[in-house]
Order: sequence, then C-alpha cells, then structure tokens
Amino acid sequence: MNPIVTPDICDAYPEVAVLDPLFVNFGGLEAFCGPVRTVKCFEDNSRVKEAVNEPGEGAVLVVDAGGSTRCAMLGDMLAEKAAGNGWAGVVMYGCVRDVDVLAETELGIQALAAHPRKSEKRGEGQRDIPVAFAGVTIHPGQWLYADNNGILVADERLTLD
Repeated sequence: MNPIVTPDICDAYPEVAVLDPLFVNFGGLEAFCGPVRTVKCFEDNSRVKEAVNEPGEGAVLVVDAGGSTRCAMLGDMLAEKAAGNGWAGVVMYGCVRDVDVLAETELGIQALAAHPRKSEKRGEGQRDIPVAFAGVTIHPGQWLYADNNGILVADERLTLD
C-alpha cells in the first residue's frame, strides 16, 4: 500500500471532503486510513469504550464529542485497547489525555486538544449514525484518510497509482 499523503489524494481526487484544520495528531501513527465507524456522544465516553472493545478490522472510529474541551474522551487505556483490537485510528471531535502514552501507541489519533479530566460514564450516546463537524458530514462506511496535513473523507476506498 502506498503511504498516505493527503495532499496527493487531494490532487488526484479533488472531490474529496476535507475537514476544517482543527485537529492535532496525538497518536503513534502519523498517517492512517480506513472505513469509518461513528460514535456521537457528549462528555460521556461509554460508547467510545464499547466500540474500541470490539474488533476494529482496520476501521477508523470517528467520534463526534460535540467539540467539548471540558474533558477527555479517549486516554491511554482505551487507545491501547483500540490498537490491540485492530483499529487503524480515532478521530476525536473533542479532547484526549495521557498524550505521552498516546504518542507511543500504534494507533492514529487526531483530536482537538489534550485535557487531563476524564469524561462521565452514563451509558449515553449513539453509534453508527452520520456525524457532522469541522464542515463535513461523515457517514459510516465512508473512507477516512489522515496525516499531518489534514483529514479527508471519501465515499469509497481511493487508490493512488
């Protein structure tokens, strides 16, 4: 597989959706891609924990955490669980914590910021629904590509020759 270079993807596929440049790369993998699975939640990471405990099969977990900067929705334990279960990455429209450990975890992780406070666990949230943030609506089954240049979403897997 060719390395993921989002500028090259944009040049070859000008129709791809590009998320607004809000995200910081926190994971041990600087570039990642995969089919999208989604979680929508707010300051409660119960559904995130549920998802990363399942086989990822190379997918990217896209979490619409409402853009909250009041707590972290992913930390070292959930990131390590995601990596161990075969997830390619996590895009968090919210915060993460344990960033020094995240940087050593074999998982792509992009989020808005770091925050030391953990989230609530009330069992709230939805899974596998369209989510909208950063100027793009993202649907389960689409393909997400991410690197240090940005995050792209396409309706299908893309190839670069």
